[in-house]
Amino acid sequence: MTGAATGAVIRPIREADLAGYLACLDRVARERIYLAFAEAPSPEQVQSFLGQMIRRGLPFVVAEHEAAIVGWCDIFAAADSGQRPGFGHVGRLGMGLDEGHRRQGLGEAMLRAVLDLTAGCNIERVELEVYASNEPAIALYRKFGFETEGTRRRARKLDGRYDDILMMARLRPPQM
Repeated sequence: MTGAATGAVIRPIREADLAGYLACLDRVARERIYLAFAEAPSPEQVQSFLGQMIRRGLPFVVAEHEAAIVGWCDIFAAADSGQRPGFGHVGRLGMGLDEGHRRQGLGEAMLRAVLDLTAGCNIERVELEVYASNEPAIALYRKFGFETEGTRRRARKLDGRYDDILMMARLRPPQM
């Protein structure tokens, strides 16, 4: 799948994408605006997460432009367990896009691709948290049927600025 007007390709992530994904994650994190961390986790942590996502067949796509990873979108779902039964149908959305590739349709293409993959892994509820200041992302999520379920007021204070966090979710009818 190709991103609108950019020439970028949206495709499932592969283990060979580890370095490119880690670099993109770090670039977006260091902007200190969109993600909950200010730099990427360690390569070992990212490799563990990526391996788990691939092994479990969870939805995870990247945007690739000129052989570089410029964005990602994933839905992580905790496995149902004896410790926490009843949550296997819930996934948590994460996504990011390099600054030079925003507002070109790539976020929409990645989100559409990853949501299309949820049916194959029994995810019925997709949750996310987004900073209230990130109005373009909120508009994108609403376009895809996400609804605000609550607000954590002044939930983040970074560089002397407060930001609320919106908790949003999208529900798919249960599979009978």
